[in-house]
Amino acid sequence: MVQSVRQMGALMQKEFLLEWRQRYALNGMVLYIVGAVFVCYLSFNARRGQLTPIVWNTLFWIILLFTAINAIAKSFVQERPGRQLYYYTLVSPQQIILSKIAYNTVLMLVLTLLGFATYSFVLGTPVQDLPLYVLTLVLGAVGFAASLTLVSGIASKAENPATLMAVLSFPIILPLLLMLLKLSKNALDGLDRGESVNEIGTVLAIDAIVLTLSWLLFPFLWRS
Repeated sequence: MVQSVRQMGALMQKEFLLEWRQRYALNGMVLYIVGAVFVCYLSFNARRGQLTPIVWNTLFWIILLFTAINAIAKSFVQERPGRQLYYYTLVSPQQIILSKIAYNTVLMLVLTLLGFATYSFVLGTPVQDLPLYVLTLVLGAVGFAASLTLVSGIASKAENPATLMAVLSFPIILPLLLMLLKLSKNALDGLDRGESVNEIGTVLAIDAIVLTLSWLLFPFLWRS
């Protein structure tokens, strides 16, 4: 068990080192978030408080969704076959997929919180229950990271991974996105937190299902 944790830690460290050496990917995501927020500001001529809460919320989740797809799509696509074969001789496929999910979760949390801070600063924030909204962002980051990492692994085996990534991710992300929109709407309206228990449970269940499927199915994908 301890050896497995150490190997996962080494794999995550490798991901962070690669990202630090190729900072253009992270810088590109940050630039995308800032640019998207600024375009929203110019398009709606929006000053603080002029956007309705539902439009404010919808625009923000659209930005996060495309940020997640662009950030996580490269998880397995950038891995060369020779490197994958080398990993196969060192660690188990479960450690590979879990380390990728953990790394992408950290990356998405950073991008999500940065995006929320930028979006709120430029367009203002109508959120009445901030802790619940931040919890929704955390659950969304975990769900996006787990779902899109698995889809990236599947798409990397195809000849056109970018197209397959877009096609496969939509039916997986859609139920999660609908629950996140509903949960964040409750936070916007400041409803009693008891009203959001079912939505939180559903999002947690979706995240757990995706993680379980990744653990069970990725070894078969890895052997191919």
